[in-house]
Amino acid sequence: MNEQEQAIVPFSVEQLISSVASKLEQRPKLAHMFGNCIRNTLTTTLRPQQDGTVFVITGDIPAMWLRDSAAQVRPYLLLANEDEGLGDLVSGVVKRQIRYILQDPYANAFNESADGSGHQDDRTEMTPWIWERKYEIDSLCYPLQLAYLLWQKTGRTDHFDDEFRQACLTILDVWRTEQNHDVHSAYRFERFDCPASDTLPHEGKGNPVAVTGMTWSGFRPSDDACEYGYLVPANMFAVVVLGYMQQIATDVYSDHELTQSAAALQAEIREGIEQYGIVTHPEFGPMYAYETDGHGNYNLMDDANVPSLLSLPYLGYCKPDDERYLNTRRFILSQHNPYYYSGSAAKGIGSPHTPPQYIWHISLAMQALTSLHTEEQEQLLTLLENTDADTGFLHEGFHADNPAQYTREWFSWANSLFSELILTHCGYDVPSSKLK
Repeated sequence: MNEQEQAIVPFSVEQLISSVASKLEQRPKLAHMFGNCIRNTLTTTLRPQQDGTVFVITGDIPAMWLRDSAAQVRPYLLLANEDEGLGDLVSGVVKRQIRYILQDPYANAFNESADGSGHQDDRTEMTPWIWERKYEIDSLCYPLQLAYLLWQKTGRTDHFDDEFRQACLTILDVWRTEQNHDVHSAYRFERFDCPASDTLPHEGKGNPVAVTGMTWSGFRPSDDACEYGYLVPANMFAVVVLGYMQQIATDVYSDHELTQSAAALQAEIREGIEQYGIVTHPEFGPMYAYETDGHGNYNLMDDANVPSLLSLPYLGYCKPDDERYLNTRRFILSQHNPYYYSGSAAKGIGSPHTPPQYIWHISLAMQALTSLHTEEQEQLLTLLENTDADTGFLHEGFHADNPAQYTREWFSWANSLFSELILTHCGYDVPSSKLK
């Protein structure tokens, strides 16, 4: 650890690292990796602003993703009660996220200042503040989740100000608009001279969809375009955070109208999932599709990025022993999933976002976090330990036959999710996404 890290990492985090190391005495490399990973966001990605908010880069890309930034700081919630500074950090991230949502709820990634960085040539409604304007449901879910978990962990409500309430109304409006995307939505996105996964067809509108009750998404949490506009795990995440919104509206704002609006939309999306998001597979039985269009077309797969079908218990949509989830899990952890890869070094879920045969560390950590079986959890911990390419950090994807071939040496989201896994494995009460 260098001098900069010593100056930045709070004493509470160093104490936690020491405590975890004592619990992992028989696995010193795993303990070392945890120390590296949980320090990583604190020492490399945070940029506090003069207004008290906190800008968070993803790692090797100098922009703030609403999704990634929430996941990056989430492990620090464990200490937010005893370390007020870490609570202030998470609150500052939430406030920054909310201001970005109010600027443009359709954007997924933002600049630190209005300097025009990023994909300014995309055909959509760009501004100098926006790095990228790929509309993804999860970009609006993650800030709500982080804000809710901070409140539940610490009892603090300073982040629930007028801007947060306005953001809730904005999110409800967007998700209602996108329930009938083809008719009501003005959102368009086109990128030129790029892979098909980086742009939307039909003049930026996406493939046609029917009205189902679910809410439409242009892109997946991988930032790849949806094949069919109803991304089922993202809609499930929306159902969960709409429950959070109801609790906040009732207990913090005493806003009956906001509570009722969130409850009504939650019920419609849930009903849409149950009616249109389930298929009966000849081998695995009733299971969830990854995407559908409401016209009878389904995409049966899973992607490493979260929200994913694998992550449903982690998100709080269902219990890990839910029968339909277990059917889905068996499907996506098999060769039936086109993005499940098996090689001489590892097997696990990858993504069309990275080359074939590249497994994601995020998916391995998520598989362990959602597993009911100690043996499977232990195998996955060993796999994570053995596929860091001796860097001491987690990556995006790595080749199933050769972990030394990997993408993104500096990927903070993977490091943070790994930190959550280790803390959970060691018996710490990591704040849960599940409704209380």
